[in-house]
Amino acid sequence: MSEDLGAQVRSELFKRKMSQKQLAEMVGISNAYLSDIIRGRKDGPKAQEHIKHIRKILSI
Repeated sequence: MSEDLGAQVRSELFKRKMSQKQLAEMVGISNAYLSDIIRGRKDGPKAQEHIKHIRKILSI
């Protein structure tokens, strides 16, 4: 995930008063794994599927 998208995720979470943990639960992944995706540490095919789900949930 690019830094811009990571910033968008954090911004949307703030706007929605959601925690990263809540988003991770909605996506069905661990908070640590979500953090890795947001920071760009994970970007394989599975992570890309999760990114699509994150975008859909947050409408970004």
